[in-house]
Amino acid sequence: QVQLVESGGGLVQAGGSLRLSCAASGRGFSTYAMGWFRRAPGKEREFVAAITWSGSSTNYADSVKGRFTISRDNAKNTVYLQMNSLKPEDTAVYYCAANPRGVRSSYSADYRYWGQGTQVTVSS
Repeated sequence: QVQLVESGGGLVQAGGSLRLSCAASGRGFSTYAMGWFRRAPGKEREFVAAITWSGSSTNYADSVKGRFTISRDNAKNTVYLQMNSLKPEDTAVYYCAANPRGVRSSYSADYRYWGQGTQVTVSS
């Protein structure tokens, strides 16, 4: 069982940056792949980024590629999402999720554990 708590969201102007953190408690974090997803108002949840258990491989949604970076620190049981060059369309609730299989995936069904989410609002 893993519990996930996101932090770092807030209000930022277009072009600005934010870094989201996701702190995990419980056993197994270092063996889990981790992902970030988001849900914008009136839209379905969508994949943002994922990272393998070791941090050696990542993948991103096309909409954030080159602007967002996912990373992890297994010693701190934390995964990060660095978001640069933010756009108003990045406004959403951002969720981190854990995949016990350890393989990065863009499919939400592959993730067993989810955080409560953190709000990111980008003003124009």
